[in-house]
Amino acid sequence: MDSDRVEGKGKDLMGRGKEAVGDLTNNRDLQAEGQGDQAEGNVQEKFGQAKDKVRDVVRDIKR
Repeated sequence: MDSDRVEGKGKDLMGRGKEAVGDLTNNRDLQAEGQGDQAEGNVQEKFGQAKDKVRDVVRDIKR
């Protein structure tokens, strides 16, 4: 598994936490920051998935 997938998932989870705290405290800035972190994490996770797929294809071609 690519490290971008792991880091992206971590950012997503951290963002979900920030958004939840922002919801509880009615802090719109924290909510928005959490949503931004989630978006960034999702993009990074998808990038890691793409890198994994490319590695798989290259490995299959080499066989």
